[in-house]
Amino acid sequence: MKISEINNEFMKQYKINEKLNSESKKQINENVVLEEKVSISSIARDVKLAKKAIEELPDVREERVRELKDQIERGTYNVSGEKIAEKMSADLSFDIVF
Repeated sequence: MKISEINNEFMKQYKINEKLNSESKKQINENVVLEEKVSISSIARDVKLAKKAIEELPDVREERVRELKDQIERGTYNVSGEKIAEKMSADLSFDIVF
């Protein structure tokens, strides 16, 4: 028997086994039900709720704006120079630190 004949026999058997293996894998895969599951931690849920609550808040404090408008219209709005200076220096020191 020649070596090439032995190789041919091995190749035939290999192809037969390959075909059987792929068919059995296909059959197994058809019977398997894949399931995907996602779980969210309690911290993630809390963060989501907090984010939603913040998004629902108005950008402007409407009540405070109304109060200031009324004071300006009546002429009773007083600006304290000291408070303005404090705020400006606090903002500057914040900018310097960060």
